[in-house]
Parts: sequence; structure tokens; C-alpha cells
Amino acid sequence: MLNKGRLLLIGGGEDKGENQVPIAAHNKQFVHLEILKELVYEKSMDGRIEVITTATGVPLEVQAIYEKAFKKVGYTNVGFMDIQSISDAKNEHYLERVNKADTILFSGGDQFKIATIIGGSPIAEAISRRYRHDSKFTVAGTSAGAMVMSKLMIQSGGTNEALIDYDLRISSGLGLIHDCIIDTHFISRGRFGRLAHAVITNSGQLGIGLGEDTALLIRKGRKARCLGSGMVVIIDARHIEQTNVSHVEKGDPIYVDNLRVHLLVRNCEFNIHTCKLSYTNFKTEDE
Repeated sequence: MLNKGRLLLIGGGEDKGENQVPIAAHNKQFVHLEILKELVYEKSMDGRIEVITTATGVPLEVQAIYEKAFKKVGYTNVGFMDIQSISDAKNEHYLERVNKADTILFSGGDQFKIATIIGGSPIAEAISRRYRHDSKFTVAGTSAGAMVMSKLMIQSGGTNEALIDYDLRISSGLGLIHDCIIDTHFISRGRFGRLAHAVITNSGQLGIGLGEDTALLIRKGRKARCLGSGMVVIIDARHIEQTNVSHVEKGDPIYVDNLRVHLLVRNCEFNIHTCKLSYTNFKTEDE
């Protein structure tokens, strides 16, 4: 069954109206506040947004930043939930707020905190249920909040110059998307190697590498449109012809032949199931 809701995966560093996006001065396709404007279905300014700040150690700072940014966008109905324990994730008040929200946004920070505190909880089940069945419901995440959306999640490691076996740690995410592994801050932090490693060692998974101020808006579980001023890198390891990954010894580097890569920029459409890319010149009210 296809998921009816929308999934907005943000690579971190999204434009919040402070003119701090480095590429904005060089990319003529830059659109002010473009990604945040997509948080609510049909861009309804009074749609309820609930921001979950579990991942961050500075929730009040994150709240202040997003309150300021959302005011610039024009959103009028925003709440923040600092869920910091497993008991919080069972709280009926928080659960009621999730069930009434139009959008849930997971902030950045530590993806493992989200997975361990919220994963498997009543709140996680409510978010998943609404994502599966409600076409007007949006689940969004930025940075760590995007990485946790997949069934398999990069927990840590994988930052060596060579792909070293046993260096990368993979754990379980929230499972809203099953056939992709997601990485963020992908270009600025040089994370190609670790995402390639993740998909090479997990057969059948696509790698989604999200640049900063860049996002994928996924509809029906498979149709992904690229937003923002940066780039999304899709890594496909399903056509590999040669690799030593199955027999490499601990500490030895991994090699691979015929790894496929797709580069997406704003207005590229990508079908996650067929791996077909197309470009459509979508217009926004800012153009």
C-alpha cells in the first residue's frame, strides 16, 4: 500500500530568512524560505505545525530560531514538544497534539536520541499511521531529523578517507521510508564515502545524500521533488559488478565497481522505485 502523506527530508542549514545560506549568492535559482514554505500541505498558513526537539541539547534555542523563521514565512499555528524521555513519548497530551497536527517537524541534533526515545512509542505509531493514511499530513525532518526517517539509519562513523569495514554503525530509524538510507549536510561535511559504504553493505537500499538548504519532498512514498539551493546525491549500489565487501577483513578498505550516482537540483523529480529522473520547471510565487 502506498503511503498517502508527504515526507519532507531536509539536509540541514535550510534558509530561515537570515541570509546565511552560502550558496544563495551564487545560485540564481535560490528562492527565499522555499523549503520552510513547503512544511504544510497546500502552504496553509494556519495549518498546525508541531516541532519535536528531542534530538537537540538546546531546545529553547532551537525554538527561538524557528519561531522567528516561521513568523517570516507567515505561519500562525506552531507548537514545540521537547520529548526527552520514553515516558514523554507515551504522554497522552503529546499524543493528542500529534493527532491534531497538520505537520510534524523533527529538529536536528542526534538522530540516535530520536530513534531510542520515540522509536516504537505511541507517538511514533501515531505519526506512522497518519503518514500512511492522511494525504494532507506532512512529516518533516531536518539534519538528524531527516536521517531518522528511514528504516535503516546511519548512527555514526564512516568518516575515514577509505571505506573501512566495521567503521560504520547502522541502527534502526523510525521506518517511514523502507528502501533508502539518508545522510545530511552531505556536501559540506564530505559524507559521500559513508553513505556509499552504507548502501554497499545493505543490499537493495538507495542512498539519499542531502546538501544544506536542500530537501526532497516525497509523495506517495516514491515521487521525490528536489527543493532548495543545493544538491541531492542519490547513490544506487544495486548494479555493482565487483566489490570485496563480502569477504573484507577488519581494518581493510572496501573497493567497488559500477556504483551509480544521480545528481538532483531544484525542480528535479526522482522516482525512488524506478530510479528515473526528470526535470520540470515548477514556478513559485517568488519567481
